[in-house]
Amino acid sequence: MHCELVIPGLFAAPAAARLPSLELLLARGRCTSTASLRLESWLHEAFDVETPALPAGALTLLGGGGDPGADCWSRADPVDFRLLRDRVILVPGAALHITTEEAQALCEALNRHFGDRMEVRAVDAVRWVARFAREVDIEGDSPLELSGRDVELGRPAGAGASLSHQILNEAQMVLHSHPANAAREARGEPAVNSVWLWGAGRAPKLGAAQWQSVSADDPLALGLARAAGIAQRRLPGSAVEWLERMPEDGRHLVVLDALRVPLALGASGEYQDSLAALERHWGAPLLAALRERRIGMVTVHVPDAGECASYETIRADLRRFWRRPKALEHYA
Repeated sequence: MHCELVIPGLFAAPAAARLPSLELLLARGRCTSTASLRLESWLHEAFDVETPALPAGALTLLGGGGDPGADCWSRADPVDFRLLRDRVILVPGAALHITTEEAQALCEALNRHFGDRMEVRAVDAVRWVARFAREVDIEGDSPLELSGRDVELGRPAGAGASLSHQILNEAQMVLHSHPANAAREARGEPAVNSVWLWGAGRAPKLGAAQWQSVSADDPLALGLARAAGIAQRRLPGSAVEWLERMPEDGRHLVVLDALRVPLALGASGEYQDSLAALERHWGAPLLAALRERRIGMVTVHVPDAGECASYETIRADLRRFWRRPKALEHYA
């Protein structure tokens, strides 16, 4: 079996953070590198999606169990536009602790307002998608990538940019006075006062993928697997559970993106906790499985490092004792 891990944010680890198993896999493996990529761009290339921009909306709906059909879908993620002196910054939904009930209520309000122009669905509490009555071209970054940045500098581009701006303005008016937001503010929580559109397009038709399965929490990655006609699974709690479900051969992708949110939000304590969990639940068990020949190769992809780096390690590589493990900071 060939196990491939994609771990965005891994090399942002502080110098004091030591992850012995992952460090050993990196040190003893063979490294290749390309230009740095965000996770969405890495998935776009890895699945050989032919469209110029990744149709994240349609794929997210597909990965969440929905059917995008032939319609045009965009991500329409909940955000908070926060006024700071002379600028407005974007706070992503991942920082807002939105409940499923709040997400459903806010989506219903948006659908009442927009009618046939746009239909909004909550795939989960912080990942919303929107169906449009016509083809739209909206290019932009995800809210996580824009966290804490000036909204004006991150406005979507493309032929549908003006439509995007209009929708954002109308959504703010609808959500501003919604009872769910009034209740949030009464509890001292930030409002969900707009949506952020990105990744518009139709569900792509993909050729054969290089993996037999994809395991992930992100419905976008699961949607790509479903579009490619390969097995997709929700990410289990550990590599031990994952190995119990996997066949003994084949090539399998695991998307470990738990570091992305705390890194984007500047939550250093949560980031370090996630690093420790990554080592405990994935690094150590996979290294043990490689030593025991349960796995033939482990590949670690870190797409958003200074260069997109990939490290391939087989059991024989572990004998290269002269390649001493280094702190993750070294690889940044």
